[in-house]
Amino acid sequence: MINNNTIFDKFSKDYDAWYKTTMGSFVDKEESNALFSLLTKKSKAKVLDIGCGTGNFTYKLHKLDYQVTGIDISREMLHIAEQKNTTHNIPFHLMNGESLAFDDHTFDAIISVTAFEFMPYPQAIYEEMKRVVKPDGQIIIGTIQKGGSWEQLYTSDICKGTAYESATFKTLEDIVNLDRDHFVEAKECLFLPPTLNEDQYTDTINKEYKSKNVKGGFVCVKFQMNHSSHVK
Repeated sequence: MINNNTIFDKFSKDYDAWYKTTMGSFVDKEESNALFSLLTKKSKAKVLDIGCGTGNFTYKLHKLDYQVTGIDISREMLHIAEQKNTTHNIPFHLMNGESLAFDDHTFDAIISVTAFEFMPYPQAIYEEMKRVVKPDGQIIIGTIQKGGSWEQLYTSDICKGTAYESATFKTLEDIVNLDRDHFVEAKECLFLPPTLNEDQYTDTINKEYKSKNVKGGFVCVKFQMNHSSHVK
């Protein structure tokens, strides 16, 4: 069962505005590049977006010609996503990832971006993802990485009273451990910190921080169902 109100409902109206800022736009580009470099399914493939929020990645997938479905636990987030849906005909569903209302082996790929931080039972949700993805399918999880400077921001007093106060951040290793047998690849990104001036959110400065072996603030992890990993 999904609660009538979630902490995400409260912040839904202002959620998309951040993407219009210089910082937000840069972060979105970094996260998108990392995720889409791992998603190798051909166009027309069926993709499920778990924790789709206001549809940021859902619509990007649609523009890439995927047959995408979005789910979220927040009615208000989905309401905003659906308001953008006048010409796209994308199905959005109020649904909890722990109990997906889809048949086994429905999707060619499943993504979840900045959602696992807020999931109390990530392993249970991952097992549901495995159930509904096809035997040759891909699962890609993108998350704010524990130990990075962005996690430090979201656990600071600045974010008290926001949805991030309820987040539990995970390392790359934590995500890989969900299914080491099918782990294929990981991409770290967002190496610069969230404390810079707006005009400093550039590829050049990001590369400078990366060259210092800074931990990426965001990581995407790919699992391939018809792949057997030798990672121990």
